[in-house]
Amino acid sequence: MQAPAPGLVLFDIDGTLLRRAGPHHREALVSAVRSITGIETTTENVPVQGMLDRDIVEQMLRNAGASPALIRRSMPLVVARAQRIYARTCPDLRRRVCPGARMLLYRLWRRGVPAGLVTGNLTRIGWKKMERAGLRPYLRFGAFAELAKDRAGLVRIALRYARGQGWIDGQTRVALVGDHPNDIGAARANRIRAVAVATGLAGAEELAAHSPDVLVPDMRVLTMEMLLGL
Repeated sequence: MQAPAPGLVLFDIDGTLLRRAGPHHREALVSAVRSITGIETTTENVPVQGMLDRDIVEQMLRNAGASPALIRRSMPLVVARAQRIYARTCPDLRRRVCPGARMLLYRLWRRGVPAGLVTGNLTRIGWKKMERAGLRPYLRFGAFAELAKDRAGLVRIALRYARGQGWIDGQTRVALVGDHPNDIGAARANRIRAVAVATGLAGAEELAAHSPDVLVPDMRVLTMEMLLGL
């Protein structure tokens, strides 16, 4: 059996690896809801940052007056349709990569440190963003919105997968890099290192109030020691 890797780093996508990626993601959710239910919805008045896509869709439908039964019945179809739509409409995102993100992923790859995703995006949406941003080769796996009820659950899934691959053991240093208080909370819930980057909508002061292990303006200043103590 292979020896565990020097560490493991998990990344959020929106506001962390990418920013200002355009309206295509939200439009895919709105279009999918309309296609499946016939209901016109919007992401306005839905605090989408830090939320899982399924929760965003549920809130959109609630705001439009849909019944709990309709939401429950239509959700699997909406989730599937939204991913198909986004796979067709996702733009080139190479210029939307956050400062320092590409180089950090490259450095982790060179050091043999596995990198993965923990994101509120649905699976095909998340991977399509990484593909169109040119980041897909650096990321080995991911935990996505439809796999758990909350972000802490997604981290648990990612850690379980990494253990199953033999990449980590009980001594491996693991970090979660994110731009939202929910990312910090998910790291805390799983007793891993919380690394906050102020590249999303949450400012440095808001992030600092949640006491991450590391807080930086962007990934250009992140070192291996700050990430993993390496």
